[in-house]
Amino acid sequence: MTKNPPAINTRIKPEIITIKQLVNTGNVEIPNYQRPYKWSIKNVNQLLDDILAFKQKPAYRIGTIVYHLDENQKLNIVDGQQRTITVLLIGLAIQNNKALVSKLKASKISLPDLNITNKLSFKNEQSKNNIRDNYLEIQRRIVDFDAETVQFFYERCEVVKVVLKDISEAFQFFDSQNARGVDLAPHDLLKAFHLREMMDNTSEIERIHTVDNWEDMPLEELKNTFANYLYRIKNWANSKIARRFTKNDVDIFKGISPSVKEPYPFASIYRISHFYVEGYNQDFNRKIDGNTMSYPFQLDQVVINGKRFFEMINHYVTVIKQLKVTAQDNSLAQQILHTIDNYAGKNRTGDKYVRNLFDCALIYYIDKFGVVEIERAIERIFIWAYTVRLTYHSVQLASIDNYALSYPFVFKTIKDALKPSDFLNTQIQILDQSSLVSSAKTEDIKNIFSKMNYIYA
Repeated sequence: MTKNPPAINTRIKPEIITIKQLVNTGNVEIPNYQRPYKWSIKNVNQLLDDILAFKQKPAYRIGTIVYHLDENQKLNIVDGQQRTITVLLIGLAIQNNKALVSKLKASKISLPDLNITNKLSFKNEQSKNNIRDNYLEIQRRIVDFDAETVQFFYERCEVVKVVLKDISEAFQFFDSQNARGVDLAPHDLLKAFHLREMMDNTSEIERIHTVDNWEDMPLEELKNTFANYLYRIKNWANSKIARRFTKNDVDIFKGISPSVKEPYPFASIYRISHFYVEGYNQDFNRKIDGNTMSYPFQLDQVVINGKRFFEMINHYVTVIKQLKVTAQDNSLAQQILHTIDNYAGKNRTGDKYVRNLFDCALIYYIDKFGVVEIERAIERIFIWAYTVRLTYHSVQLASIDNYALSYPFVFKTIKDALKPSDFLNTQIQILDQSSLVSSAKTEDIKNIFSKMNYIYA
């Protein structure tokens, strides 16, 4: 039975404040129970990139700060320490950049006092090291700021400020903000990011429809699509490990924003295709002919943020769910598909890893070439993938990950291929009888290898 979460005080009144108001907030302390400052240079650069990318927008919200107001009228940071410290480091870097300060004076833009920095002290060595490293990185990046960016940072970047007088209530609110004490899942973080990307270029009806479609997808199906297929295929195609999909990996599903014109030539082709499909579907002629055009998604393409991301995930959830490749009757490919669906050991953990490897490679091939030469593709991918099952005593996830990244580099080969033969002509290792692991549960697999002459007599 699901336990109901404790009720949150309905008198809580969050306040939206600017960064200038945040850094001017007095009597702030970081309590001893707070964890060390752990933001990495990657986290800092993401925040700086966002500030630069969204500086033309009316406002940009960077998160929530939860304070506990204690009996000494001190505001103890319960949630938001990482953001607060990073914002202060950005403020210090602006203040200490003489060239930038001169530009601000010329533009008659005043900087807030950063007296709060004199009141914060850190004893933890990890915090000290991260603060030092991040400040140096911000100093390097602050040359990208001009007077307009500084003004946007202080006056239009915002946080949600929540002040609570009861410490238990403060932690309760913190837990409710973080999925009741459980870290948000990677797909939840991506949902929030891409919904935000939709705010300026879609209608409320479109956003509601998008969320409804997302929520209608079974949770396990959604998690499985990300973790076992999309994440692995994209990483293996780029020669990167792909064992566990965590919230630290979500950047792989972030890309370019149609509404923000990046000054990079590579982005033009994606923007053109995005707006062409959009324009085609919205043209009044569609009311006559009833035709619609789906965006031509590819697994290794750059992600288009916002609406296209949700369409892409919905597309691949369907592709994976309906992966039923047909082959000609009595063909070798048909025998392979039947065998891997039915052989005695197919439900062992290691065998499931091997099947996932096979499916990922087959999905990637079909995504690129459709069903052209599909039977030959099934044969090649089967021999390559199930070699692991016949030659490894124990198949672990790490084994599969390492194998996917080793010669003959199947995913990288598919990625680079311009026609099916570029992949189908890849040389696959022929096994020696002495290298096989004896198991009655894989006898059917072994028989196909022998039939295809992939085992030396």
